[in-house]
Amino acid sequence: MAPLTPQVTTQVTPGTAPGAAPAPARSGRPRRPRVWRGVVLVLAAVYFLVPLIASFVFTVKVPGQGFSLDAYGQIFSAEGFGGSLLLSLGLGVATIVLVLLLTLPAAVAVRLGAPGLRPVLEVVCTLPLVVPPITFVAGISTVLRWGPDYLASTPLYQTIIAVQNPDFPVVLVLAYVVLALPFAYRSLDAGLGAIDVRTLSEAARNLGASWPHVLLRVIIPNMRSAMASASFLTLALVLGEFTIARLLSFQTFPNWIYRISGSQAQVSVAVSVFSLLITWLLLLALSSAGARQRSGS
Repeated sequence: MAPLTPQVTTQVTPGTAPGAAPAPARSGRPRRPRVWRGVVLVLAAVYFLVPLIASFVFTVKVPGQGFSLDAYGQIFSAEGFGGSLLLSLGLGVATIVLVLLLTLPAAVAVRLGAPGLRPVLEVVCTLPLVVPPITFVAGISTVLRWGPDYLASTPLYQTIIAVQNPDFPVVLVLAYVVLALPFAYRSLDAGLGAIDVRTLSEAARNLGASWPHVLLRVIIPNMRSAMASASFLTLALVLGEFTIARLLSFQTFPNWIYRISGSQAQVSVAVSVFSLLITWLLLLALSSAGARQRSGS
């Protein structure tokens, strides 16, 4: 009796070797070119590059002389450039250190010990995005005016005076930490989400490592890219912040650019273009370092 196995006939396409798998069927609908991606990239390039090019042309075009780079040569010799830039860089470094000391241990502790508190920490860290900077600085200035009057007979009086030292205003560091919390938290949270923190921590603890050792020798080395992103965003925020420093009358780098814009317009725009290019180079270096780290791991 013949077997009841159905016979399947395979139609061989001309030009196909016997036994080879048949070519997949092609859709009759032609593929549309992804023109929208190019349109978005072009519009973004125009949006960012046209103001930069216009600013550069303004700095190198001198009426009656034509092309000249004198404005860029006067940057480093301009009065107050070095002091204001060093002050902003010092404030940026202090802000980076403080914001990392606050957000990284808190984010790690919440992920390991209390995952239910993660939405609370996220709301607290992103709350500065809701408060306008003008309202924030109005509250700070009110406290600074109120402090010397009501704390003159207490040890806190000297603290209120010390945080307003023009050589290094600590009050700006505290204000910048609050403003940088959303950006730093997002970067660190994304970095923690990319690694298995619980497994790494439990493995290190089973080998006898203490919690500080786990944080410093296990978690932080795997968070270098996220910490670099948080540090860069914080530094960019400090170098570009104007409102708080202006209303509190501290001579930071953005305030110095604003001050010389009335008397040396070309120099102020040249400094802005120069600082923007430095920021872009830092971002490019950070992206390259992160890509090398991911490829190496």
